[in-house]
Amino acid sequence: MNRFDLTGKTALVTGAAGGLGQGIAVGLAEAGANVVCASLSSSAETVHMIMALGRKASEIVVDLSDHNKLLETFDEALKLTGAVDILVNNAGIIRRTPAKDHSEKDWLDVININLNTVFLLSQIAGRHMIERGSGKMINICSMLSYQGGINVPGYTASKHGVAGLTKAFANEWASSGLQVNGIAPGYMATDNTAPIRADENRKASITDRIPAGRWGTPEDVKGPAVFLASAASDYLNGHILCVDGGWMAR
Repeated sequence: MNRFDLTGKTALVTGAAGGLGQGIAVGLAEAGANVVCASLSSSAETVHMIMALGRKASEIVVDLSDHNKLLETFDEALKLTGAVDILVNNAGIIRRTPAKDHSEKDWLDVININLNTVFLLSQIAGRHMIERGSGKMINICSMLSYQGGINVPGYTASKHGVAGLTKAFANEWASSGLQVNGIAPGYMATDNTAPIRADENRKASITDRIPAGRWGTPEDVKGPAVFLASAASDYLNGHILCVDGGWMAR
């Protein structure tokens, strides 16, 4: 089980203030990692949960859609920790509007944070990890990395793009000691899916299609994140792990 031990490792997790990001950050800390949480809003609750485990935790409040802040954010994480061993690209937004009404602003906002920020922050972290000869990157993809979805054209395009970037980075960086992989969560009970869950008919139709018979929770992504962040996945490159209760197998 030492293959899964993250003691002495440091993770930078974006969008860690709540939801899946919080679950991943806490899961990595449970496995031994120290964590820097970078989010638009305060990650104080997540930091408190991590510190209660006896790990070190810090927060950086930053608008990651402002690309001028990305290098500054990574440098701050380095100052806080000395090195970043694990990067989790989790921060993202969703805008729900039918394709015929989807505004240019909604499209650009979603693509900017969900795809452009992932590329640019990964590029910054990649340079650091290549120089060190090791590193783990975990990109949060989606079922909509594979499917079209309904009323979310920008989100779907961005998550297809993140899946492609995961493979592209893996192709170039695997030989330098980096493992770049993704997690594609299924339908999760988080703030992002609150509008869907509020529609009883839609919620029921989705639940009926999930072989596990329930929606996922942040707890469900902890183990997969630890696996992809640990030595247990050292020969896994460019893989997207579906954590979906069997949705894609249906």
